[in-house]
Amino acid sequence: MKKLVIIPTYNEIENISRMIDVVLTLDGGFDILVIDDGSPDGTAKVVRERQAEFPLRLHLIERAGKLGLGTAYIAGFHWALEHNYDYIFEMDCDFSHNPNDLQRLYDRAREGYDVVVGSRYVQGVNVINWPMSRLLMSYCASMYVRTITRMPVYDATAGFVCYSRRALKTLDLDRVQMKGYGFQIEMKYSAWRLGLKVSEVSIVFDDRVVGTSKMSSGIFGEAFWGVLKLPFRKIRARKIV
Repeated sequence: MKKLVIIPTYNEIENISRMIDVVLTLDGGFDILVIDDGSPDGTAKVVRERQAEFPLRLHLIERAGKLGLGTAYIAGFHWALEHNYDYIFEMDCDFSHNPNDLQRLYDRAREGYDVVVGSRYVQGVNVINWPMSRLLMSYCASMYVRTITRMPVYDATAGFVCYSRRALKTLDLDRVQMKGYGFQIEMKYSAWRLGLKVSEVSIVFDDRVVGTSKMSSGIFGEAFWGVLKLPFRKIRARKIV
């Protein structure tokens, strides 16, 4: 089975090289696709240099400017399908998601699940080094999503996710509307509404040590208002031409 980890980056020069080393030396045989949004700190340059060491397993898409988390993943999903990957993972570059948990998500997906969420909240609250204000915002956001949508997912905003090829071929990726962290909610909700099998695996989320968070009030606002519209949206599977 071919496995691809998609890692969007913007100014992650302090993390990217170590992340490449860790993921590409895991036993599971995970490849990497970095999608860089024109990082002025030279993140893409580091990836290009490291490609000489891993020419068949380390891939890079460079985009002109910050185009949003959601559009980065959509571009990565299309690339993964075109290159015949069987399981596709979303993961942050800042080590808040433990790369060693990739295998745990994959193992659950192999049990027959289409979407596997690395969940901070499915078994209590497993978050380290977040200020209480941010933890409450995140936890309450997931409660808000469950209340509005009735979706049985405890960590709807999670960004550590495994999708099967079947899931990404079923979802109409080009109709996804939200671009920030609301994208994470919309993807899970659409999968659930289309009858795909969704599961959660408990993980520990450890806040970044180096680099700068990309969270903003605009991203939060998009997710808040976007969730209100989700129950009224018509969710259709992608038409296969």
